[in-house]
Amino acid sequence: MARYRRIFAALDGSEAQVAVARRTLSIAHDNNAEVLFGHVIDTSKIELGAIGYEEISANRRLAIMESIKRQLDRANQDECVPSVDVKVAMGPITETMMNDLIEPFDPDLIICGVRGLSNIKYAFVGSVSTHLVRHAKCDVLVMRPEAIEELPEHEYVPYETEDDAKI
Repeated sequence: MARYRRIFAALDGSEAQVAVARRTLSIAHDNNAEVLFGHVIDTSKIELGAIGYEEISANRRLAIMESIKRQLDRANQDECVPSVDVKVAMGPITETMMNDLIEPFDPDLIICGVRGLSNIKYAFVGSVSTHLVRHAKCDVLVMRPEAIEELPEHEYVPYETEDDAKI
């Protein structure tokens, strides 16, 4: 069975990103993989006034880190996850995600959530997950966040050995 060593997870700023983070870290734990969470701020939807790109990116990164704080804390305590990072970039979403986040990280697996756009909206704006499936040079997992339930805090214990993971 192939092992994933570097996992990129695309976060979209929605509530679903917590579920994407949980699934990503679970797979990372099972594979002893590094993780990069990435988010792209679509510059076509904002106007820059007195605030610059760096400040907007830094603020968004902090907001994402806060929203997945429990997952990041768990990952940082999990010896099976060698590293975890969060990066935010700005630009056209699919191009920026591929060129600025995914390609430099060179993942074995990309994980993203599905948003369920209407047929009309999909026809006009497309889908990040569809773009990733068509253009990524590695496996892509498109997940449905409602299919994941989080363990209560007191039940989470990182596996000590591979045998423990099978229990």
